[in-house]
Amino acid sequence: MTQRKRRCLKRGSRWGWIGIIGVAITLYLVFVQLPMVIDQRLNAVMHSPPHAVSPAMAKVHNSLWIADLHADSLLWHRDLSQRHPRGHVDLPRLQQANVALQAFTVVTQIPSNLKLAGNDSRSDDILKLALIQRWPPSTWNSLLERALYQAKQLQKLAAQSSGEFRLVQTQADLQAFIQDRKQQPHLTAGILGLEGVQALQGRVENVDRIYAAGFRMLGLAHFFDTEVGGSVHGLRQGGLTALGRQVVLRSQQQHLLLDLAHSSPAVIDEVVAMSTQPVVVSHTGVQGTCNNLRNLSDSQIRAIADTGGVIGIGFWFTAVCGEDAGAIAAAIRYTADLVGVNHVSLGSDFDGAVQMPFDVTGLPLITAALQAEGFTPDEIGKIMGLNILRVLKTFCSLNISSDYLQ
Repeated sequence: MTQRKRRCLKRGSRWGWIGIIGVAITLYLVFVQLPMVIDQRLNAVMHSPPHAVSPAMAKVHNSLWIADLHADSLLWHRDLSQRHPRGHVDLPRLQQANVALQAFTVVTQIPSNLKLAGNDSRSDDILKLALIQRWPPSTWNSLLERALYQAKQLQKLAAQSSGEFRLVQTQADLQAFIQDRKQQPHLTAGILGLEGVQALQGRVENVDRIYAAGFRMLGLAHFFDTEVGGSVHGLRQGGLTALGRQVVLRSQQQHLLLDLAHSSPAVIDEVVAMSTQPVVVSHTGVQGTCNNLRNLSDSQIRAIADTGGVIGIGFWFTAVCGEDAGAIAAAIRYTADLVGVNHVSLGSDFDGAVQMPFDVTGLPLITAALQAEGFTPDEIGKIMGLNILRVLKTFCSLNISSDYLQ
């Protein structure tokens, strides 16, 4: 072999290695760094921890049984068993915040160029997220598989947490958790919720599939109209379809808690009229303190309360027209004054691709803000979690000890 050929081979080998290294760096940036960057940007906080309250207020907060109706944390490439510097929720932070029960809600499709109204279902930003987060190929073209995949992530968290995190699906699950937490107050539980029935893919029998996968709360709408009914953010904003009425009836037969967040006014009216069980709005604001179409009117608040349900007040700006715990407490005060303190709860929308005033460790600020609004200790206890327990009593044949419902 001539010296010239040897030089060419060495040069080619060198460029080959450079190419391999370049591909490796690109793959690392796309599949490892990019998901973290997106998570950090979309799930930002205005005020970083620690969130200081007085020792007396911290003691009050830590005495509460706290529950929140909405967090989209399963959507992101984040090991929830570990503490993270980004996003709003993980198990260590839930424990630090004294959260007893967190509803983990599953998102399956989001339109591109999202608007407050006038969205359709033709685009799919969750597909892009699924690809860069390396979700299984089965999730790429199936909204149902996306829901089932995220449910498995919560089941995995429970299985690998050495009992520190429990997935509640039955009366026995919840009763055991309540009793165990009396002795081990760091324990945390979760329930699974589905955000939008597009994941049913137009088939009422898929209600049974999601129930079997552990879902216990069913949101009828998200950001666009579906075969089941209208979204307040959709094009038509219609009422329930024939399929929608079947889904509502089948859900109530299965004792799935119906969630009317994002539902059109017509869907809300029809569901509360036909419902035989309490319904919830897992995350919302109220027009009395923040007037936009995303938030509930006074008549809608009354209709939800008349079913025995609860309204989860969100923490983000569009929900409360503010950027602190005081704005959240003001929306809670308005709702409580309208329909009574038994029908309002926390519905943060943590990790929902919205900027928050604080992550979950800031919940003591809400306890303090509720006290500043003039709520009594018993009323604060209901708002911070016991109202949600009261509603769960109706589902999965749950029979919750009256000790927690006073």
